[in-house]
Amino acid sequence: MSEAKPSNGQTLFVTGVNGHIGNHIVRDLLEQGYAVKGSVRDLSDPKKVDHVRKHALDLGVPERLELVEGDVLDADVWAGHLKGCNGLFHTATVYATSGDAATIIDTANLGTQHLFYAAKACGIQRVVYTSSIAAVGSTPKGRAKTENDWQADRSSPYVIAKTESERLAWVLAEELSLDVRTVNPGGVLGGGFARPTPSVEWFEDAMKGVFPAAPKIPMAFVHVEDVALAHRKAYEIDKAEGRFILAPHNNSSVAAVCKRIRELYPDTKSPKRAIPVPLMSIVVFQDWVMSLFGAPRRMTRKAVKGYFKGDSNLSSQKATDVLGIEWRSFDDCIHDTVREFL
Repeated sequence: MSEAKPSNGQTLFVTGVNGHIGNHIVRDLLEQGYAVKGSVRDLSDPKKVDHVRKHALDLGVPERLELVEGDVLDADVWAGHLKGCNGLFHTATVYATSGDAATIIDTANLGTQHLFYAAKACGIQRVVYTSSIAAVGSTPKGRAKTENDWQADRSSPYVIAKTESERLAWVLAEELSLDVRTVNPGGVLGGGFARPTPSVEWFEDAMKGVFPAAPKIPMAFVHVEDVALAHRKAYEIDKAEGRFILAPHNNSSVAAVCKRIRELYPDTKSPKRAIPVPLMSIVVFQDWVMSLFGAPRRMTRKAVKGYFKGDSNLSSQKATDVLGIEWRSFDDCIHDTVREFL
């Protein structure tokens, strides 16, 4: 059994602790001596709480974890929940490539507003906000995107939500005099999720050979444990400020991941071939046909056009230099994700 460091006397609030990133943040903070107060929308759902509580049990510090119930769309509960906490990590969002657009966008924007006002009311100064490279964007093509770049596209509700809510976070930081730092991860890989996110759910289909060739959709990747570490470092390091892109495995693609899965796990049926970009219209058509049988749409014509307008060339140099992250390897990202589906 792993051991946690002795208590350091600080309690940090984490929203969305049941999520892929959120539950890894909980474990990292507990290991480092923090007490954690975390929120989920439904305390009675074992799928939202059991894997989070297991971290505290495995580390031998169940007394340092408290879970509370709260929906970020409810403005009234958060001041009471945050009372007595030293800092806030706001990760809760709807990470989905389909679904009700208003819910996805409102959860991001209103949730940010409600949590930031509650933090101010409770005297919390430092807030670490989980954004995404979706708020950074993939253009202009051909140069490394940095923390100075912002998404200009409105291709999906999730992209709109992450961009608008991070911009709102910076407006509120100024208005409320909060010390805000944002973390902008790429595609988050690695194990330890209760429910597969859009960043990893396609691994299972790839391994089963559901598609014979993989799209060259540009992607940049990061290991979930590095994302959790970056959140803590952004909180602890006084000179850390602004945005931090976490996308060390850049200039990659879905096709590159599928090919590497097959190389590392030859017994899987993960495709080794890539779909030429001009043939992506066939993928869009197949996706539409599958949607007629209840599958979610992932490859709309608009989405595909947006994918190839830019690239996945993003710089993580600031996070490397300021936060001191030593990134887990690309193969570690794939190994730890694949093992969840074996």
